[in-house]
Amino acid sequence: MVEKLEAEEKAYTLYHPRWFRPRVSTYWWLGRWPYLKFILRELSSIFVAWTVVLMLLAIASVERGPQAWAHFLAFMRNPLMVAINVIGFLFVVFHTVTWFNLTPHAMVVRVRGKRVPGLMLSGPNYVLWIAISAVVAWLLMR
Repeated sequence: MVEKLEAEEKAYTLYHPRWFRPRVSTYWWLGRWPYLKFILRELSSIFVAWTVVLMLLAIASVERGPQAWAHFLAFMRNPLMVAINVIGFLFVVFHTVTWFNLTPHAMVVRVRGKRVPGLMLSGPNYVLWIAISAVVAWLLMR
């Protein structure tokens, strides 16, 4: 009896149909902008964290005195650090823009039963961002 069951199991596995699984490249998402944008946005959070760490290091060096601040500035003048920070800045701006563009999808606001247009929700974010950037630039450039 056991031999018969083993023979049936072997017969079944010999003729079991294979599942159809089309081959897909590991980089399939590179050809589709919405997926690429999603991946870039996820990667941008690394640069957001880098910016936070950099700001904390700058504050710590200011707290330690003029010599530590001068050492920090010399470190930041390194071409590799400049390149990393330029790339980081671009990713942080991308992160901010995509975050602001998600606002209308995350918050559905209705006034008198009608949905508020997306521009009315994300627009103030952009206006405030530009205003704060202008004030900071004015403070740094004067």
